[in-house]
Amino acid sequence: MIQRNPYRQLLSLLAISLVLLVGACKSAPKGNGDNHFRVNLGTEPPSLDWSIATDHVSFNVISNLMVGLTEFDKELKPAPMIAKSWEFQNGGKTIIFNLRDDVQWSDGKKVRAQDFEYSWKRLLNPKTASQYAYILFDIANAQEYAEGKLKDPSAVGVKAENDQTLAVTLRHPASYFLAITTFEVTYPQRQDVIEKHDTRWTEPGNIVTNGPFRLASWRHENQIELSANGNYFRGKPAIDKVTMYMVNEKTTAITMFEQDNLDFVDDHSIAPLDKPRLSKLPGYKLVPQLRGEYYGFAVDRKPFDNAKLRKAFALAIDRDVFPKILQGGQTAATSWIPPGMLAHNPKIGLSFNPNQARRLLSEAGYPDGKGLPTIVLGYNTQDDHKLVAEAIQGMWQKHLNVVVKIENQEWKVFLKKLQNDPFSVHRAGWGADYPDPDNFMKLFTSNSGNNHGRWKNSKFDQLLEFAARESDSVKRTQIYDEAQRLLTETDAAIAPLFWKAEATILSPKFTGLEYNSMARLDLRNVKPAAK
Repeated sequence: MIQRNPYRQLLSLLAISLVLLVGACKSAPKGNGDNHFRVNLGTEPPSLDWSIATDHVSFNVISNLMVGLTEFDKELKPAPMIAKSWEFQNGGKTIIFNLRDDVQWSDGKKVRAQDFEYSWKRLLNPKTASQYAYILFDIANAQEYAEGKLKDPSAVGVKAENDQTLAVTLRHPASYFLAITTFEVTYPQRQDVIEKHDTRWTEPGNIVTNGPFRLASWRHENQIELSANGNYFRGKPAIDKVTMYMVNEKTTAITMFEQDNLDFVDDHSIAPLDKPRLSKLPGYKLVPQLRGEYYGFAVDRKPFDNAKLRKAFALAIDRDVFPKILQGGQTAATSWIPPGMLAHNPKIGLSFNPNQARRLLSEAGYPDGKGLPTIVLGYNTQDDHKLVAEAIQGMWQKHLNVVVKIENQEWKVFLKKLQNDPFSVHRAGWGADYPDPDNFMKLFTSNSGNNHGRWKNSKFDQLLEFAARESDSVKRTQIYDEAQRLLTETDAAIAPLFWKAEATILSPKFTGLEYNSMARLDLRNVKPAAK
């Protein structure tokens, strides 16, 4: 999933902002006893519609409102959730999911297999315009339907045979497909609710959910409140209320935590310079993530339609700088598949080589940077993104003699910019939706809705198709090695920067929040600490 992480305002606007932020800190309520848990999202979720959401912030809310067919266990393997069991047929091309009959929606109706069929076909429906439609393309006729080549949704290989049986037919066996069913975009949806409320179906009072919490209120751009779901089939959570704030200013967020106005913070709230001090707190943890950061190039327009130019820019980045300035356990990266995942290969990619970068810059037609227009580098507003952007701006100006202009935007605006008219160079991050290299690599296929650089390479697409069909891990690794070299070396469609770790701090008043490498904010097991 997409990871979120303006130039200086006029002095008067800055003063107003500081007053508002301090006011937010002072007015934040103290915890209501032991059953009120407060976290900071950092920003407004772009969408709580899990057919449309693409980002970490939205999924952190959705994952506490909803559950799906399966969930990850502690070893990050798919385990039963609404699906109590499943069986493979037809050589692995057919999966039959057997659903529990005791899972209820928040309005009391039972969750049925038809709710999954509707949700998956809605995700694929071209009218939905989901950027994640491609994640179901292993299903028979799914891609044809999503691309409008097939008009009949009944031809798509997902069907509710009855209320408790969901049959899925794949184009070919896919070893990772069960893991996809843990991902939020595959959660069930209620057709009657969506058709009644249309685009407002995710608002409080309209939305129906099946998870450990319910959406109690949503004050847009301010806060979300969740309440414990007493009808959750695994039992009511130990905490009655969750307040999720949207404080983008990290200094303010940490002040709120230190003044007992927040119970949990993560990298959305912790500035790099604060990490050495905060790391001494008893609740501080640094958790390695299946997550990477990269800069993408707009390859469908000048000047970055030129592969030599892209290579030059990638070779002019000294990635060893980032762990030093970010101070959060980052690991410099030139390849894309992260540590801890099959086919991780740190030897792939373009390492720092300013001499070669200048040579390629000249071969691209811009000797010593002459003739190259001002390069606009865009990122979403956040302290660590700013540090990285300023560092790379300096590297490119020093080693390539190019003029680089930095622009930053609020998260929702930035996402829309990437979708409609991406910057020449844009900051991006990706966290695992499921722990398989298919998830990281499929991001850059020609039909991926999250491929914001708009790079297309038919050989790359074909290699991923081969890897999806291959069950032997050694052979799969070899295929992904070749695909990674296309992405990061031959075409240099992206410039990987670093792999991430997540800094988190949990108040000693609570326990039970287990933050794993998938970076999910799972609150169902949070409870007051023993006194």
